Amino acid sequence: MDRPPFPEGLEHVRTTAVFDNETVPAGLLRAHHVAAGVWGRLVVHTGEVDFVFEDDAENPHTVHAGETMTIPPERKHHVELRGHATFAVEFHREPKERQPQSGHESTGLSGGDDPDR
Repeated sequence: MDRPPFPEGLEHVRTTAVFDNETVPAGLLRAHHVAAGVWGRLVVHTGEVDFVFEDDAENPHTVHAGETMTIPPERKHHVELRGHATFAVEFHREPKERQPQSGHESTGLSGGDDPDR
């Protein structure tokens, strides 16, 4: 199975600490998922990390230093470290609706339609 694409237009929410073989949380080494509406991105800093989707466990993705892996919402997965490695996980989501700033609201009228002109 191919690596999922990372959607455009997402906003960065947070990034975990950088983990290594000694500090990786046990939960990342067993099946888990990212929350609904949240996209993850595994960022490998050094070494190699195998990224495994539980629904395609026979085809792990090896992510090398400098590479990333997109993690879709709610898709179960886990990581396996290959030798010494360091990595972090970024979390992204759809941007919240932006409210107009006071004084910048649109009337919906163009210049020629304004009856007060």
